[in-house]
Amino acid sequence: MKVLGLGDNVVDKYVNYKLMYPGGNALNFAVFSKKLGVDSSFMGVFGTDKEGQYVKKVVEEIGLDNSHSRLVEGENGCARVEIKDGDRIFLGSNEGGVTQTNPIRLSAEDKDYLKTFDLIHMGLYSHVNHLLPVLKELPGKISYDFSDDFTEAEVQKAIAAVNFGFFSMSDENDEDAKQFLHEHFTGNNEVLVITRGANSAIAYDGQRFYEVVPVLKEPVDTMAAGDSFLTAFLINYLSGDDISTAMKKGNDFAGDSCLIEGSFGYGVSYE
Repeated sequence: MKVLGLGDNVVDKYVNYKLMYPGGNALNFAVFSKKLGVDSSFMGVFGTDKEGQYVKKVVEEIGLDNSHSRLVEGENGCARVEIKDGDRIFLGSNEGGVTQTNPIRLSAEDKDYLKTFDLIHMGLYSHVNHLLPVLKELPGKISYDFSDDFTEAEVQKAIAAVNFGFFSMSDENDEDAKQFLHEHFTGNNEVLVITRGANSAIAYDGQRFYEVVPVLKEPVDTMAAGDSFLTAFLINYLSGDDISTAMKKGNDFAGDSCLIEGSFGYGVSYE
């Protein structure tokens, strides 16, 4: 299997610790996939500031192919967060930095490159929605993370183009979650999943619902818990596991992920 995280990379600045960690939904997916033993790559836009240089250095140190990424003058994606009792509190961001202001435009070489992947993952903050018409025609499957603050309009723009969709809806009860999945499932979807924090995750494949309770561990840092869940779910499901088994393995991986500072470590101090 060969997979790609397409879109966002950021630094998460923990203001109460004066530490910053690399992250971003697409980059997290690529890193977690590699941890799970899969041939994994990242394609995005790095800024030329210290933050962008650091994330790019980490990507190369981890061993992710990023040969089709861009380096653009300006600020790398950056978010400010605070950790209280292991929980992440979002304080603000620069809205993706150069990833947003200089969105990826595909060359012929890029398109040939993208054809080599079995799965391409992107998300609401990846700033690559404009590529969905091209991606939909590729041989590989598409995964999309709608996060927790999506709008109905944003869902409708992307849902029919993707094979796998993930939603974070921690306050949704069982009945409403299932109704949401049923109403939004399209003919192009394979599995849609709602995660609900400490409550059970619910998946739907167009025929039946699947529900798995998460693994509860005392968290060090909940950053990227959802990203780690969806990555492990996708890798295990596409490797042959049934939906319930893949969800359970996703929960296990997410539980372990919450024991690591930042999305996947590599924290450094900043001024």
